[in-house]
Amino acid sequence: MIKSLVLPCKALKFPLEKFEGHKQLRCKGPKMELTLTQPDDWHLHLRDGDLLEGVVSHSASHFGRAIVMPNLKPPITTTAAAVAYRESILKVLPVNSNFTPLMTLYLTDKTNPEEIKRARSSDVVFAVKLYPAGATTNSQDGVTDLFGKCLPVLEEMAEQNMPLLVHGEVSDTNVDIFDREKVFIETILKPLVQRLPQLKVVMEHITTMDAVRFVESCKEGSVAATVTPQHLLLNRNSLFQGGLQPHNYCLPVLKREIHRDAIVAAVTSGSKRFFLGTDSAPHERRRKECPCGCAGIYNAPVALSLYAKVFEDAGALDKLEAFTSFNGPDFYGLPRNTSKIKMARTPWKVPESFSFAFGDIIPMFAGETLEWQPSFM
Repeated sequence: MIKSLVLPCKALKFPLEKFEGHKQLRCKGPKMELTLTQPDDWHLHLRDGDLLEGVVSHSASHFGRAIVMPNLKPPITTTAAAVAYRESILKVLPVNSNFTPLMTLYLTDKTNPEEIKRARSSDVVFAVKLYPAGATTNSQDGVTDLFGKCLPVLEEMAEQNMPLLVHGEVSDTNVDIFDREKVFIETILKPLVQRLPQLKVVMEHITTMDAVRFVESCKEGSVAATVTPQHLLLNRNSLFQGGLQPHNYCLPVLKREIHRDAIVAAVTSGSKRFFLGTDSAPHERRRKECPCGCAGIYNAPVALSLYAKVFEDAGALDKLEAFTSFNGPDFYGLPRNTSKIKMARTPWKVPESFSFAFGDIIPMFAGETLEWQPSFM
């Protein structure tokens, strides 16, 4: 449980003058305010239809841009479908919102190199997502044989400088669910990077020290990773404490504390290889609290508050802005945002739920008090 707490500036765990742009950190009596370049979300699920309309404002109110996942029903497998999906997002944005959705394609066994060329020339599609078939939500149309069926597409992606975004788990049911990321690295990702070293790869929502070590072993600028709030703050005990906790269930599943520690250390080290990707994944409450509940944690309303907590607890608030706002656009070759966002150390309570005509969505840390609150300047 996260408890509310207000620290005086003298309680900072690093000298103020070490903060990059430390003049942006202001003390107001016992409270603190932190000014950041507006962050982007490099891994986001917005869904479609009524669900999209219900949740998009939570991301648009905090983030300038977001890489939008393509695992709809049916999946977004073509540039034309990505353009249409983008238009549906833009139509339901709040008035005067500057939020920019960056679209992705869903890689299948049948994707062809010509589609990659169309995607690159569209100025709408910014990456291609690899879902191993059966690995996660709506992945039934995913790849069954990456090297046997997708190699020409991967080669074209490398030629076009189109990043491959990887859900890094094998879907083999003979592999323990807690080992699927490690096995994927050994059997798929390492051979891929060795075979196509010029291909840019993002290992999404990493969960293990194995993933940290792999990313750190690769050439900087060629392989990177997104990191979620849940994998920085929760371990697998969070699935079972006080009974089964369906709203803490996600894929890749939460891991041991040693893995959480390794990810926190990597993210707060200042490394350019890691950046913000919430993997915020909304599901209606009845689809989470049922005999076969969906994987996915809805964290869009609380993500920035939770990232700030992680960095503060690690004594690394001076590294927060690079993680939230610089490393992602730098990796993708996009300009950094110029607008600013303020993080105030003002306790606030997360709603128990968000209610819509179609049902309720339970956010991460529902009902808890968080210590940092973001707002536009």
